[in-house]
Amino acid sequence: MSEEQFKRTFHVTGMTCATCARIVEQALKKIDGVKFASVNLATSTGFILAEREIDFETIKKAVEAVGYGVETELGEDVESRRYAQAKKNLILVWLFTGPLMLFMLLHMFFHIPWLGWLEFVLLSFVIFFVGRKIMKGAWIAITHKHANMDVLTFLGALSAWMTGLLSMLHLPVASFAAVGAMIVAFNITGRFIESRLRDKASKQLKSLMQLQARQARVLFDSGEILLPIDAVKEGFVVIVNPSERIPVDGTIVEGSGLIDESMITGESVPVLKKAGDSVTAGSLNLTSSIKVQVTKVGEDTFLSQMIKLVQEAQGFKVPIQALADRITNFFVPLVFALAVFSATFWYFNYERFSTFLERMSRIAFWIVHTDEPLSFSIFVFVSTLVIACPCALGLATPMALLVGTTQAMKKGLLIRNAEAIQTAKDVRFVLTDKTGTLTLGEPIVVEHDLDEELLKIVASIEKKSNHPFAKAIAKLNEAQVEVQGFEEIVGEGVKAIVRGKEYFIGRPSDYSHYEEQLEQGRTIVEVRVDGKICGFLALEDKLREDAKEAVEKLKNMNIETIMLTGDNERVARAVARKLGIDKLHSQLKPQEKLELVRRYQSFGKKVMMVGDGMNDAAALKAADIGVAMGSGTDIAMESADIVVVKGGIFKVVEAIEISKRTLKKIKQNLFWAFFYNVVAIPLAMAGLVHPLVAELAMLMSSISVVLNSLRMKEVRE
Repeated sequence: MSEEQFKRTFHVTGMTCATCARIVEQALKKIDGVKFASVNLATSTGFILAEREIDFETIKKAVEAVGYGVETELGEDVESRRYAQAKKNLILVWLFTGPLMLFMLLHMFFHIPWLGWLEFVLLSFVIFFVGRKIMKGAWIAITHKHANMDVLTFLGALSAWMTGLLSMLHLPVASFAAVGAMIVAFNITGRFIESRLRDKASKQLKSLMQLQARQARVLFDSGEILLPIDAVKEGFVVIVNPSERIPVDGTIVEGSGLIDESMITGESVPVLKKAGDSVTAGSLNLTSSIKVQVTKVGEDTFLSQMIKLVQEAQGFKVPIQALADRITNFFVPLVFALAVFSATFWYFNYERFSTFLERMSRIAFWIVHTDEPLSFSIFVFVSTLVIACPCALGLATPMALLVGTTQAMKKGLLIRNAEAIQTAKDVRFVLTDKTGTLTLGEPIVVEHDLDEELLKIVASIEKKSNHPFAKAIAKLNEAQVEVQGFEEIVGEGVKAIVRGKEYFIGRPSDYSHYEEQLEQGRTIVEVRVDGKICGFLALEDKLREDAKEAVEKLKNMNIETIMLTGDNERVARAVARKLGIDKLHSQLKPQEKLELVRRYQSFGKKVMMVGDGMNDAAALKAADIGVAMGSGTDIAMESADIVVVKGGIFKVVEAIEISKRTLKKIKQNLFWAFFYNVVAIPLAMAGLVHPLVAELAMLMSSISVVLNSLRMKEVRE
């Protein structure tokens, strides 16, 4: 995605099934300038990608035009109100439906003369007051010329209500009024349970959101002032006391202490931070007071960016979801047509199959046995309407994806592109950069031949670069000289003008001058002044502790690890030998890394690229999955599908394992959702399922999808 593209994540309200999500998605795609839109039913999250900035009012108008609502953020107060309302509806619906069920039971043993009127009055209250949101959802769908699950539920309950009315008018129709009340009651109960389970599934993201501070203790000349976080600016110094969360991204300027970064990085061991070290918003200060100079606030903080990336990922869809989406597009109209067809069939053929029904009623006591074809036709019509469940199909993929992405987040993996979850399991080649990926990316200068004056100039130039080698060299001399015309040449080095002379610091022109250093596995940085070689620096970078284990694990998974590096071949071979990597490509420029990614893709296999530098960005973007180390450059992370927030290359193994588990859950969910409908709908059309059993089965299918997703086990504790 280019930098010019505008992204926006928001929450959609009023959706009850996959059809609702599809309608909202289609409305968003019609907004001028929107290139991509996705709506996730499991999280009620909407996401758009546009070629220009789209204001919130435009989005709101488009969503409201199809009958739904939209909010910029889902705060704790909003969530609390929703839960309170769901709980209130649950209590209210059973307060009236419970006695109705009791009266029905008593009526089986002795006659209650006024039961018909009681059923009708109570059902009217349940449908038109307690179930008014179902009625509203159905009305919105119908008036906007589409159908959703609310339509099926409301039509079923309304049909039952009509039987009560016709029965009281002494027409030859059996009353299913109490059944209508129970349909609404089960629906509201199911929504309440499903809501609680979804809330549990998204708990990790909500925990991250709760880490965002609302206030910060800012130090001024006049003393400490507690300011709202929106009023805190870069450059301010904030005081963080023990047991307080750090409110901003910044650098410690005074004090030291143990910082718990587990909620952000996944690392459970607190880290000792001292003056000069950077700290992240949301981290917990455990031991002593520290003073932090603010470097980033608000949406620019790492925590805010992390939350934004996770929300975006959960707004995306994976390819396998397309199958479920295509089915739900015509599912509700199809079910309604089948309900009408089966009701018509039974009305005209009831006498012919009455013997069959009588025999079946001895096995299944809930089957209605009546002399009135119209009563049985209505019974079949209601059962077929309420047993169909596109909700389970709609939830099958997003719920598993939600759990998968949050599991990844707990492991220190940010899934920026949800499609990576589906693709990772098929990876057969992992192409990995060396410095900062297989190694710590914290090299040190172990030898150089520069005089004091040249070292001062070289260090001054390197201070302007973020490359790990540059940072190591910059530490050699604290003095600063004036640098002009600084330029970073990707994959080569840096050059600048100092006192009228052009300095180049980077890849040697001829490695044969440094045979002895290369034999020791060191990386050489050459210094040239006006094109003339004036010295060198030799650097060493320690291997990541988990690198060897990761290579072995990938090999066991039948995945080949291949090293791509801009470093000299001898240095690269020394590292590859230690890690057990059999294949490598050295002295590569960024374009050559990109070409290698495409070459391995040409074998017809999925390719994962792992890197951390600017010179890896093109390859990360071109690979089927790009994985950026969290310690790398912004452009590398922006180009990647997955960002390793904390840890080493073993996170690649964990990403692949999470992908396999998530896809397994998605397939299980889709299978059971399909299986349920394939079996249940024909049974309902045959008149062998009671509407109450149908409604209960429908709700259980949705709940089972959520529960199955929540059962996804974590990998490598």
